[in-house]
Amino acid sequence: MWQAVLRITAVGAVLCASSAALPGPVAVAAPDVPSYAFADDVRSAPAATSTSDAVRLEPGATYRSSLQGSGQGQEKGAKAYFRLALDGVSNVYVSVTAIPRAGATLAVGDGISVSVQDADGARCSNDSASVGASTSSQPITAWGAREFAPGKGLCQDAGTYYVVVERTSSSGVGTGGEDWELELAPVSEPPLKKAAATGVPETWDSATPAPPVDEPVAVRGGAGFAKATGVEQGVWSDEIVPGQTLFYKVPVDWGRQVSATVDLGSAETDSGSAGSSGGSPGYVVDALDMALYNPVRAEVKDASVGYGGTQKSASLPPVPPVRYVNRYALTDPMNSLRFAGSYYLVVHLAAQVAERFGEGPYGLTLRVRLGGSTQAGPGYAQQSAPRGFFDVGARDQGVSVDAGASRGGVSGGDSTMTAVAVGGIGTGSVLVAVLGVWTLTARRRATAQIRANAQNPTA
Repeated sequence: MWQAVLRITAVGAVLCASSAALPGPVAVAAPDVPSYAFADDVRSAPAATSTSDAVRLEPGATYRSSLQGSGQGQEKGAKAYFRLALDGVSNVYVSVTAIPRAGATLAVGDGISVSVQDADGARCSNDSASVGASTSSQPITAWGAREFAPGKGLCQDAGTYYVVVERTSSSGVGTGGEDWELELAPVSEPPLKKAAATGVPETWDSATPAPPVDEPVAVRGGAGFAKATGVEQGVWSDEIVPGQTLFYKVPVDWGRQVSATVDLGSAETDSGSAGSSGGSPGYVVDALDMALYNPVRAEVKDASVGYGGTQKSASLPPVPPVRYVNRYALTDPMNSLRFAGSYYLVVHLAAQVAERFGEGPYGLTLRVRLGGSTQAGPGYAQQSAPRGFFDVGARDQGVSVDAGASRGGVSGGDSTMTAVAVGGIGTGSVLVAVLGVWTLTARRRATAQIRANAQNPTA
């Protein structure tokens, strides 16, 4: 019996030790460069090489596809076609994010162009995006739109429209034949209950706000737009490795003005020899890049800075407050600040930093400020697709979850505590079960012994 007790005690000690080994509120080490994170409910949309075979995209859903590369010496690659069936009252926006393979060899100017065209081939919109001077492999996002505007004659009717995605390059060098994955996210914006003014305010507060200096709160940036980590006004600390792109989302209501600064910590190692990315030894051009995207993933503004091993900081230029009438402005960034909703801060550290200063991780500090005052929305007549896409409310639910987990010292603190609790409950349950079995066995043995003694008194 005592041997059984000792065995149970040993099992309990092992189980308790396993429970104690579960992660607690400690610093989180930066992971290896992760692949791009698509939405959990992403749908497949094979790219067509002509309009005849184009797959239909539904506003409100997210799609995964691919884009063929261009051949050597060609300025443009093959086109990918997708189809839209649109009504005659809603604005529709389609963002396209191209994801080159991690470590792919790129040239300055490699990127994509995105256009929305009507059934007669007329262009409703056209946008393009390309990799920066660092030529570091990273997600590249451009967008297209069918929108209504006073005096605009094209693309105002209901019917069939096409999203055309094309791979572009300034030289054709380095593009090769590799396919790029695509993420497409069409969004529908309903009309207003009553017509709004079209005059764009000529003045706004363009002073550069001071970045907040609060104590940083630890977060872990997401690996894609759909997995962006929610943050709000404040200071947020993270880690990044060369070649990694981190995504954050900030709820910005009507009338609010967003600003952001990103700080990169100093390197722990000396610089190495100059790599293939150009520039002088010990310096990487456009090493750190931060871009602001609006809710439909159209780029608003970006900032980049080179890196020589010492701490660096990049700040977005001042941008106007979010207003519905901004859509009638002729140029960006005002034209892009037309919606309330989740704005995205996308931060990339060039892969070439690893060649000069080591693989990291490198400390990252994100400083976010929201100016202005909240104003009433324009009054939509219907729901958007996805539903509530341009609503902010008192607080973005994604922010409270992410920030709450981070304030415990690690990202995903709630899941960690859940694991600890489950581990503790599991350990206790196992111990109770083992003790119950041992007790039942001992009782049966005792009963059997009493019966044996009764049948054999002299035994």
